[in-house]
This record gives sequence, structure tokens and C-alpha cells, in this order.
Amino acid sequence: MFLQNLKLTNFKNYREAEFTFSNKINCFIGNNGAGKTNILDGIHYLSFCKSYFNSIDTQNILHDAAFFSIHGTYHKNGNGGDLVSCIQKRNHKKQFKLNDKEYDRLSDHIGLFPLVMISPNDRDLINEGSEIRRKYIDSVISQFDKIYLDDLINYNKALLQRNVLLKKFAEFNYFDISALEIWDQQLIKYAEKIYAKRKEFLMEFQGLFQYFFDFITNGKEKVEIQYLSQLHDRSLEELLSVSRDNDRQTRFTNSGIHKDDLLFNIDLYPLKRFGSQGQQKSFVVAVKLAQFEYTRKVNGFKPIVLLDDIFDKLDENRVKQIIELVSNNNFGQTFITDTKKERVENVFRQVKIDNIIFEISDGISKLLSDSL
Repeated sequence: MFLQNLKLTNFKNYREAEFTFSNKINCFIGNNGAGKTNILDGIHYLSFCKSYFNSIDTQNILHDAAFFSIHGTYHKNGNGGDLVSCIQKRNHKKQFKLNDKEYDRLSDHIGLFPLVMISPNDRDLINEGSEIRRKYIDSVISQFDKIYLDDLINYNKALLQRNVLLKKFAEFNYFDISALEIWDQQLIKYAEKIYAKRKEFLMEFQGLFQYFFDFITNGKEKVEIQYLSQLHDRSLEELLSVSRDNDRQTRFTNSGIHKDDLLFNIDLYPLKRFGSQGQQKSFVVAVKLAQFEYTRKVNGFKPIVLLDDIFDKLDENRVKQIIELVSNNNFGQTFITDTKKERVENVFRQVKIDNIIFEISDGISKLLSDSL
């Protein structure tokens, strides 16, 4: 699978831009703030129906424009090309289309054009709260498991209703256990399946992650991802029963898979506290490469890879290792951003692979070199 071309209109700092891509490696070089990452975000939109960086769609419209649009043509499994379109007008619902047919549910599109994004923001996986890590697991699994995505949507709807009910009990000073149990049963129904899928996924994912971390670092450190869940030791039915009084006091559901977390360790110590910037960067890159490999195995074709500012916090040898890795036949189309032309060109003198280099300046693109 690869993205043949991309058209941006009024998207972030792009008034109008069109690109035709290599099906192997595409590089965007330019100063910070030039708009390199915005191109990657446009590609991300076409896979996930949303921005990687800003969840408010209308804030991605060029400041004086009435709308933005993103159009991309994909080739997959030898087909003649699929046109994916995203259109967001101010004060209107977002439109998302495949071959000019609009989706009723955006979730129906997730997974059709799988993608892995590696960005400096990924360090939030390590340094921010548990919600970031849960969302990451869910986004990976949802790309290849529609049932999981539906279960997750239904679980979150039930969780919202249960929390609304708990607040209502406190506001009107009454308690109706039978009303609460209706939502308990909904949570239990979906939580057990979500927990089982997360556990199964992480067991297989750990081995892939260790492999890629060893590749990047030449096996210098031992790393580990631990899955933390209240459901390891008790059923959700029991947990909800035990925490009912606490839930009434806090007006919030304190037990469930919405409290799950991941613990990242390096040489048996928490990465957040003891890992250097380079180790943390290597860790998240290995996580994302493992995500690529897992998704490739499940889907039977290669996801697109976006490497945003990949040179940041990594030495030249580790960068060369990563570029060599994504250049081999196990990987498909890759997009890379960097601030230094010489650094990119030096890597491609050492790693022989078809590539296109675009120079980006203030939302304007210029084809710099083409090895095809």
C-alpha cells in the first residue's frame, strides 16, 4: 500500500499544495515552522479521520479561509486507486469520503489505510498520564479489530452514563442501586472483552518491541512493557461492588478498564525517572516500529510510516540504523521530516534507496531531488 499523491487546500499554513510521492522514502526538509509536520498531519488525517496534534478540526483551517480539504490517492493490493477525502467547513460537520462516498460513521474508515506515526510528541507516552498510554493501545488495536473499536465505544458510552448517574445521586441526595446496576452490566459486558484483547496484544507486542529496541541500540539495554490492570486479580463485577461506596463519594467510577496503564522499564528501572533523552527517544521509536510490524502481520500489507523529526535526540549511528531498517523490503512507504538538508543527503549516500526530497518554506513546496 502507498499514497501516490496528496492535495492540501487551506490546511494549516498551506493555501494550496500538491505532491506526488515515491512509494519508498519521501523527505521534507526546512526550518522549524515551515510546515513540514503539517504535511505528515494531513496524511495522518486520511488514515485516522483526525489530526495527530489538534483534536479541534476547525483550528486546522487556514486562518482566513472558510474550509480546509485534504485529498489523497492510495494504491493497495494492485487496485486502480482509492481517493480519500476530508473536508472541514467552519460551523459544519466534518465530511469524510472514500471514492466520493461519504461515511455515516468515521469509525468505519479506521484501519483501511493503516499508518504509524513517530513524532517528538511521542515522549508523552512516557512522561504524561495513563490516558495517553491507553489511547495509544486502543488506536493500535482499533486499526485491525473493528469489534474491539465498537466495544470500546460502547464501554465509554456506558461509563459516561454511569458517571452522570452518580453525579445525579449526589445532586438530588438519593441512591438507586438498580439504576446503577443497569450500567454496571454494560460495563462488565464490554470490559472483559477489551481487557482480554489488550492482554493478548501486549503479550505478542512485547517480543516485537524488544527486537526493534535491540536493533536500534545494538542490544545495550533490557527494556520491558508491563500491563497494569485492576482486572488482573478481580472480575469487574466484584470490583464495581467493592468500590460502590467510594464511587458515590467521588461521583465517579473508580474501577474498570478505563484505569488501565502501561509501565515502561529500562534495565528494571522506570524509564520516566531514569532514562536519558536518547533512551526515551529510542524506546518510543522501538514501540512504533513494533506497532508497524504487528499491524503488517495482522493486515497482510505494509502500513505507511511517518517519521517526524527523527534525527532529534538520536546520534547519527542510530538514525542510520533506523533508515536502513525502513529501507528494507519488510517496510513500505515512509515519510521523513528534518531541518538539515546535508544530514538527510548524507544518510542517503550511505543507504541506497529510492527517495524524493522536498524543500519546504512557509507553506511552499519545492522538489529538491529525485532518485527514482
